[in-house]
Amino acid sequence: MEYREIGKTGKRGSIIGLGCEHLDGKPFEQVKETIDAALEHDINLLDVFMPGNEVRENIAKALGPRRSEVMIQGHIGSTDLRKQYDICRDLPIAKQYFENLLHHFGYIDFGMMFFVDSEEDYQGVFETGFADYVQKLKQQGDIRHIGFSSHNPLMAERVIKTGLPEMMMFSINLAFDLYPVETYTLDQLHQGLDKNAFCGFDPTRAALYTLCEKMGIGITVMKTLGGGKLISPEHTPFDKPLSVAQCMQYALSRPAVASVMVGCQSRAEVLDTVRYLELSEEERDYTHIMSTLRNDFKGNCVYCGHCQPCPAGIDIAVVNKYLDIARLDTEHISPAIRSHYSGLSHNGSDCIGCGNCEKRCPFDVPVIQNMAEAARIFQ
Repeated sequence: MEYREIGKTGKRGSIIGLGCEHLDGKPFEQVKETIDAALEHDINLLDVFMPGNEVRENIAKALGPRRSEVMIQGHIGSTDLRKQYDICRDLPIAKQYFENLLHHFGYIDFGMMFFVDSEEDYQGVFETGFADYVQKLKQQGDIRHIGFSSHNPLMAERVIKTGLPEMMMFSINLAFDLYPVETYTLDQLHQGLDKNAFCGFDPTRAALYTLCEKMGIGITVMKTLGGGKLISPEHTPFDKPLSVAQCMQYALSRPAVASVMVGCQSRAEVLDTVRYLELSEEERDYTHIMSTLRNDFKGNCVYCGHCQPCPAGIDIAVVNKYLDIARLDTEHISPAIRSHYSGLSHNGSDCIGCGNCEKRCPFDVPVIQNMAEAARIFQ
């Protein structure tokens, strides 16, 4: 297993996490075999947003004395009062459901403010006692870190800028990143992903990921497979479906992403998911799908690594990532990003302008120009 820092939380999460939604309603034996398989393959991050008591109880029982071997994302405000999964900002009810979660797991590593997608959601969290309750949970040690979940890049940015969360769970996949920012991607997912609605690589979503990198907000990813539509020959919006590994690789290549939470409901599905770790870069490569999308990505580095190897030893994708973050506010580049850049063994100033990288780039990124700009900005 590979591990990454989850922002500035000080925790390291497995790059593959277990989304536990599909364990809801399953018998204990099935829950246990899935959890066992995840732990056997060193997955240490579980998402438990489901409000039902039975699934929580089954997961906790399956973990048993191994609870300390995993980190759990537990969601505050997830209830099932009117339907299976319901959003609730009524504090007494939200407390009741979250205290039930604490009862099963003892503590929650990442206390997630559930589903902040709209103005109404934002007000329900930050203009009531909800956020105060979340902070109290952290002060008491019931949660170790504060996070939130969202599918809306504008609202996610607004939440991050309150300074309260340390990480977030966000929906990231190739299709979602091509929709205009005003499009609510969950609606598109339910209606069917429409290629004709794509407008190119959305700069707002890209800026959100780089903002998270800049501010030390770790991202765990949901909807990695687009509800299964991206891997379906019938439902994919692209010329052909992506593989599970290609979907995972795309999400993991976004700035600030620590882990993709893949929903599994059996040992076989866990084993199929962790096969990602054994695949070659060619088998994970998603760029041939992107190259069919007219000029949607033209000039934008997607950190795919096709530019390598560099004869000067520069990790071009990493330099481009730090440059994209710096471009958010060149007058106030964070010390952490400066430190990461200066820690590179080779950087933009080492570029010899040979052009080999630009010949290999599928998206016509002006690499030589970017390396010069990075040298100017950082040095």
